[in-house]
Amino acid sequence: MSAILGKKLGMTQIFREDGEVVPVTVVEAGPCPVTGIRNEERDGYDAIQLAFDEVKKGKLSKAEEGHLAKVDAAPMRVVVEFRDTSIDNQEEEVTLGQEVTVNNFETGQKVKVAGITIGKGFQGTVKRHNFSRGPVSHGSHNVRAPGSIGASAWPARVFKGMRLPGQMGNKRATQKGLEIADIDAERNLLLIKGSIPGHRNSIVEIRTDG
Repeated sequence: MSAILGKKLGMTQIFREDGEVVPVTVVEAGPCPVTGIRNEERDGYDAIQLAFDEVKKGKLSKAEEGHLAKVDAAPMRVVVEFRDTSIDNQEEEVTLGQEVTVNNFETGQKVKVAGITIGKGFQGTVKRHNFSRGPVSHGSHNVRAPGSIGASAWPARVFKGMRLPGQMGNKRATQKGLEIADIDAERNLLLIKGSIPGHRNSIVEIRTDG
């Protein structure tokens, strides 16, 4: 499984040779230096650590900058570990300091993208859980109310997990079954067919799917 970190730039569309219009999400992916390698014998699991999103020196703690300096990497804001991952399709041995780029992926390849969804604030049950609204005829007092939640004298409390109003979005989500529509290696861009989780300029994790 190949993996890379990227920044969601937004959506656009591309035209294929047969005239088909394809909606795509543009992601600035990499280059990501390998800043750590975990193995089963020493760490108890296998993983590759990648860094992304370069920042000015002094923006990170000394410990964070020192960790990146060990592999001659610039200060980077995001460090993520990918388990059971090889950084390219050749299954070659990974080395510290090695850079992962969009060239490790192929057009038409299936990927899955993880990110933090757009936060929508405190929402009611109609928007948050797709509840139906109540009647809007004269005298109705239950247009968008959640209705009965079942608790009375017993058990005299609200069960956990009820579908009620509350915070919507701003949670980690993984979109599977996506396809790489095109690759712009000169500008480190991946064009992924369809939409992916996250707001504009949010950090996403891209892995091959299957």
